[in-house]
Amino acid sequence: MNIKSTSESARPAHLGRPTLFAMAAASGIAVANIYYNQPMLGIMEQDFPSQSVTGFVPTATQLGYAIGLFFVLPLGDIIHRRKLIIGQFLILAVALILAALAPTAWSLIAASLVVGASATVAQQIVPFAASLAAPEKRGSTIGTVMAGVLSGILFSRTLSGFVGQNFGWREMFWLGVPMALIASAMMYATLPDHAPVSRMAYRNALKSLAHLWKREGALRSAALMQAALFGSFTAFWTVLALYLATPKFGLGADVAGLFGIVGAVGVFAAPLAGRVADRKGPHFVVWLGIILTIVAWLMFGLWSSLIALVVGVIVLDFGIQSALVSNQHIVYALDHEARSRLNTIFMTAMFLGGAAGAALASAAWSYDGWIGVAVLGGSLGIVALVIKSFEHRPATTPAHQGNRS
Repeated sequence: MNIKSTSESARPAHLGRPTLFAMAAASGIAVANIYYNQPMLGIMEQDFPSQSVTGFVPTATQLGYAIGLFFVLPLGDIIHRRKLIIGQFLILAVALILAALAPTAWSLIAASLVVGASATVAQQIVPFAASLAAPEKRGSTIGTVMAGVLSGILFSRTLSGFVGQNFGWREMFWLGVPMALIASAMMYATLPDHAPVSRMAYRNALKSLAHLWKREGALRSAALMQAALFGSFTAFWTVLALYLATPKFGLGADVAGLFGIVGAVGVFAAPLAGRVADRKGPHFVVWLGIILTIVAWLMFGLWSSLIALVVGVIVLDFGIQSALVSNQHIVYALDHEARSRLNTIFMTAMFLGGAAGAALASAAWSYDGWIGVAVLGGSLGIVALVIKSFEHRPATTPAHQGNRS
């Protein structure tokens, strides 16, 4: 049965630009925390020379993010999102302090799990923005917030590479503390109060995830595609600093971080993909994003030069971001009263894919160097292509299905 959701009826006619940009900025600040460690791995290993597990810090952070998505994100449908968002930023600040004070590699891994889990506040903000947006502007609204997310992902590596190289990795985590507190203050000042869209108990909200997964074929396809694509994305960034440090290039963490600026061109893909999805539908943009991802890895594997890395990272980030925004456009249209839970499933799958990509990239690097990583990244892109192809073989129900009780 079709019903009109509370969130839709309560949504203001217009989401103001100051609030939208504040949400984008806060999302970027939050998600940046799960990528600070990547350019600094070599520096961390110098502090813990007898503890080989340091290389699993990125994997632990991604797993923490996935755990937070699954257990924390559903709360967005059943409690006040504004209070939840502000509180998560405060917890993130505490988690960053624990990481900065970590005395051993294992304690750093444990702190990284907490950092990852609390950084999921970024994914509380995205469906909140979608709920506040007018339907005809939902794609562009998601694109704007996701541009902030991508900016955080990319510039985090530039910032942490510079700070880690010149001041130390602990100082980078200390720097993240006031940034998290500033984001919390921004959200306190700008976010509107927003009543919960559901009175469902937390336990039932978690149970409903399995029902949503079973019911929504478009959700399954989008989640599995984005998991493969994000695994490809994290494979590149996990190994990049190690690849640049080889005798072939002889470059440090600061240069690895500068690749974030290069990849920032992909920021423009988010609002562009959102506008195209609003006008022509999101499926074309998903196809394009997958193809661009595969093309990027072909460049990485066939041309082993710094120029290929620079051009390839632009293509990779543009492709991943375009597919992400368009898949979110599809997912958020499925059920207005379950956006946080739909986002839980979608983003949990995506970041589990990211964690797997990071772990597999480390193994591929140890086994066959950069060529092994390129084969892995390209193969994950092909997996996404196959999933999308099978999604369109049978006659399918349109992605925008409205609310169903």
